[in-house]
Amino acid sequence: MTRYETITGDEPLIRDGTIKLHGPAGFEGMRKAGRLAAEILDAMYDHVRPGVTTGELDDIIRQMMLDGGSVPATLGYRGYTHSSCISLNHVICHGIPGDKVLKEGDILNIDVTPQLDGWHGDTSRMYYVGEVPLKAKRLVETTYECLMLGIEAVKPGARLGDIGAAIQKHAEGRRYGVVREFCGHGVGRLFHDAPEVIHAARAGTGPELKPGMFFTIEPMINAGKPAGKILEDGWTAVTRDRQLSAQFEHSIGITEDGVEIFTESPTGRHNPACL
Repeated sequence: MTRYETITGDEPLIRDGTIKLHGPAGFEGMRKAGRLAAEILDAMYDHVRPGVTTGELDDIIRQMMLDGGSVPATLGYRGYTHSSCISLNHVICHGIPGDKVLKEGDILNIDVTPQLDGWHGDTSRMYYVGEVPLKAKRLVETTYECLMLGIEAVKPGARLGDIGAAIQKHAEGRRYGVVREFCGHGVGRLFHDAPEVIHAARAGTGPELKPGMFFTIEPMINAGKPAGKILEDGWTAVTRDRQLSAQFEHSIGITEDGVEIFTESPTGRHNPACL
């Protein structure tokens, strides 16, 4: 049975399976954290280019988070030692920044979560390194469409499974694979919380969506089969068939009559059509 908890102030929160329902203060906190996250990803367009290393991008991200009055939520999280995740080409998610050099034709996902005044702005988007093949562009564009279709399914009274059903139908209709091993999650003052947001699901199933719920939607779509594996570093997830993978992520909140996207680009550049 799904349990919901109304959050009334700054009371300590624990991850105990309850779905938190937030009020106006929570929405305001998430707007600020989400905007900072989106501004950081906007700035990355000036830095993603051939010859740059993923470690250099991570250094820039960390400094922008600190300059914005936040701290990187990933830094020290379960032993993780970087301020972002940067996933290239066939990496599904959780790519570790380092000495990998970007080259012409690469696609990459940059995932950031600044923690600002206790709130987590969790978001990711895709980038092109110079000119990329049409096959890669089509995958990236479809993945963004999946994200937005998932968000369109969010409204009070709907079910969590409606999100995954919309994403799965669109992706598989284009013969792409929907990753099952990773999912979206509740977010707010906790980095990861209930509910788990599955990206391949049956409509009409799962918990009821209620005003005040905060969570991420972050479909990972593969050009080939959906299966992935985690490398020996314990973090990096890659496609088993070495086909390309793409991901977009927004943090959202359910309002009385719809949904608010906290991590939308202030310059309108989240859409890959703007790349």
